[in-house]
Amino acid sequence: MTGPQILQTTRESYDAIAPTYAELFQDTLRERPLERALLSAFAELVRASGGGGEVADLGCGPGYVTAHLDGLGLKAFGVDASPVMIELAHKSYPGLRFEVGSMAALDIADGSLSGALSRWSVIHTPPQDVPAIVAEIARVLALGGHLLISFPATDGPHHETQAYDHAVATAYRWFPDRFAALLKDHGLTEVARTVIEPKPTDKRQFQEIQLLACKAQAAAGTEAGAETGTGTEAEKEA
Repeated sequence: MTGPQILQTTRESYDAIAPTYAELFQDTLRERPLERALLSAFAELVRASGGGGEVADLGCGPGYVTAHLDGLGLKAFGVDASPVMIELAHKSYPGLRFEVGSMAALDIADGSLSGALSRWSVIHTPPQDVPAIVAEIARVLALGGHLLISFPATDGPHHETQAYDHAVATAYRWFPDRFAALLKDHGLTEVARTVIEPKPTDKRQFQEIQLLACKAQAAAGTEAGAETGTGTEAEKEA
């Protein structure tokens, strides 16, 4: 299956579950104090960068994390591949901006963002296509801009990536050092990393990785062409 076909399949699958997804996960940040703290730290770093620009929530789903970022004082807007998710986001948060788009081809000007959030939004992208998405994120970030990206970890360094079954579409785990190296290849320097251990009751017994990176230099050019689906908790738990 090609990149565009994967994107279409993922988009259609999330379109189909969007109303249920929005209902199930709208309050999940309330149950995740550590993640709220990470988002608060991300917001503080973005504000301290002095750029004063916008922050993109990439793979925003029904928009509740975008709204949380807005509540932290950021000029946040959401982008998602699923039109139905974006429709729900507009209805729930009419005062915020949401748009349909692919992370592989963002309709955002070069160097215009002070921050970007990618919360479980790359896991359906085949590993060979992820570098193009990282390059696109690096392109739209301003110098000094920050990226906070999360994904499930592999079982160890002997597995750079691992595929796993997912209710929506095949998903992929990454070894954290490999993903950090990928960010560095595109001018995004790791600032901090958190590793969140799964609870015994979690369906997936994978470590959750949160990487915080800063654009400290001009991004290296790579070929675009990867595709991505939507992100957030359903991807982690499905």
